[in-house]
Amino acid sequence: MPDPIFVCETHGYHQGPACPVCDESGSEVLDASRRRRLSKFLSGALRHFPDDAGIDLDDAGWTPLADLVAAVEGKYDWATREHVEGVVATDPKGRFERDEAGGVQRIRAAYGHSVPVDLASAPTPVPETLYHGTAPRHVDPIMAEGLRPMSRQKVHLSETVEEAQAVGRRHAEDPVVLVVDAESMRADGHEIVKRGTATYTTDRVPPRYVSRRSL
Repeated sequence: MPDPIFVCETHGYHQGPACPVCDESGSEVLDASRRRRLSKFLSGALRHFPDDAGIDLDDAGWTPLADLVAAVEGKYDWATREHVEGVVATDPKGRFERDEAGGVQRIRAAYGHSVPVDLASAPTPVPETLYHGTAPRHVDPIMAEGLRPMSRQKVHLSETVEEAQAVGRRHAEDPVVLVVDAESMRADGHEIVKRGTATYTTDRVPPRYVSRRSL
């Protein structure tokens, strides 16, 4: 369960009652249960079911923030723009991106789409090694065929073993962490892009770049 969201009058939204900048007690914005529900809805609307949520995504996945807030308010009678702002600002994995175009504030999911969008962006530094957490039953097929997007647009890779294990636990209690040679992939012309704070995406990972992690 995630932490509740609080707000500091000086430094904005934060997790936990004490502001990490000034250590002053903040006012609670959203409890843990509602934060989790709202975060899942925002991610789903921006990644998987914009039509069902009542929003329109442009080719790059952007939608006006006001439209998303209206969709949230229609879904939950307790939800407000402040709640949306708090969830977006404190998301631990950087799942959301915001900007302004033509005076309109916009928002999109940073990665993880199953609907077609073009997330083209400027190149970002990529570690030499990345990781992928999966269920044990998937290891042999991956070693034979590589990593494929499956139901998503891109393959998701993690920056650390711990993050890969956390992802893998969504699929199995005893996940296996595989090692991806990102440096060789990029040298051979495969594009890898950072999305959010610690997630990297690529079209696919051929099996020659995947190895089992040594324990």
